[in-house]
Amino acid sequence: MTARNESGDLEVWIDQDLCTGDGICAQYAPEVFELDIDGLAYVKPPAPAGQEADLLTAPGATAPVPLTLLREVIDSARECPGECIHVRRTADQTEVYGPDAVVDA
Repeated sequence: MTARNESGDLEVWIDQDLCTGDGICAQYAPEVFELDIDGLAYVKPPAPAGQEADLLTAPGATAPVPLTLLREVIDSARECPGECIHVRRTADQTEVYGPDAVVDA
């Protein structure tokens, strides 16, 4: 499947019910993922220069996938032992990377 990310058309979210807290995602893309005090991973939106981004801790919260971090976010979804990272197109909400990814036939 080919996923394009022009003008922020991909977003990522984490299913905390499945998160194992291994932190692999935060190692791959610390600008997008971070472990919170509860030991689970959450997404965070891009931060303005010189500022820290706030974690999005609401269930199902999404963050845009920056084009410069697309490979790292995809690798995070593929390597996640909890299979809890979901990357989808914002236009139609189709998952393109993650456990529920739609694969072209």
